[in-house]
Amino acid sequence: MSKIIAITGASSGIGLATALKFAELGWTVYAGTRNVERDQKQHAHHANLHFIEMEVTSPESLEKAFAAIDKNYGRLDVLFCNAGFGFLRALGQATMEEIHGVFDTNVYGVMHTIRAGLPLLRKSDAGHLVATTSVGGLVGQPFNEIYCAAKFAVEGLLESLATYYKPTFNIDVTLLEPGAIATNFNQTVLGHVQKTGGILEDEYKPIITQYLDNFAKRNNVPQTSESVAEVMVKLMEMDPKPLRIRTSEAAEAFVQYKVSQDPTGLDGMLNTRKLHLNL
Repeated sequence: MSKIIAITGASSGIGLATALKFAELGWTVYAGTRNVERDQKQHAHHANLHFIEMEVTSPESLEKAFAAIDKNYGRLDVLFCNAGFGFLRALGQATMEEIHGVFDTNVYGVMHTIRAGLPLLRKSDAGHLVATTSVGGLVGQPFNEIYCAAKFAVEGLLESLATYYKPTFNIDVTLLEPGAIATNFNQTVLGHVQKTGGILEDEYKPIITQYLDNFAKRNNVPQTSESVAEVMVKLMEMDPKPLRIRTSEAAEAFVQYKVSQDPTGLDGMLNTRKLHLNL
């Protein structure tokens, strides 16, 4: 029986690469997008790849999408919360509207997706909840403080869910933590900077210029979204499933001081589960 995966943010980047990879492997894939007709037409050769409207800032859109999956298959095996976007501004530079926008998609969007998809995920014999965070969800970085705060929030959310989803619902929980990725994600981040006045002429300019220079040098050969999709495939085969998984050696090296005692996050989570739930 074909397994079923739903992916938010699947019109490009990691989401699209994962959707295409799993479709090639014979999975039934529901790929969340805002441009269903365009994306379905472009990838029509995959009979088991279904693009579906999933606007993560709209609970109504998500409920409609999961209702369609429920009607067609009655279950969901993997829910991949991947939708998100980067943001590069100092806290003192960003408007509250921009900050709310980052959290609406990157944090509340994940919450909306899980709330809408959980009932269907529970119908699987062995469900798996995965969310794309970032090495920025473990290590704070200059001028990424708003983005990192959002990703830290998602890390805390899923780490907490992991303490009881497995023993209660038989649902594994994993945080996918990439470093720099060669997708339009980074172009979108820098594009937003340009659209909102570029590098501002203020006290932050010398430091942010240095940051961008160093970032470009460190990440001159970023990881491809296709290789992240391969990590997702390997994750499906792991037993037990890790709470956290980095997607490249560079990402692993970046967070080594934070994760050296518990690389997968399982030890700490299981200790917390035992402490609070005696499980």
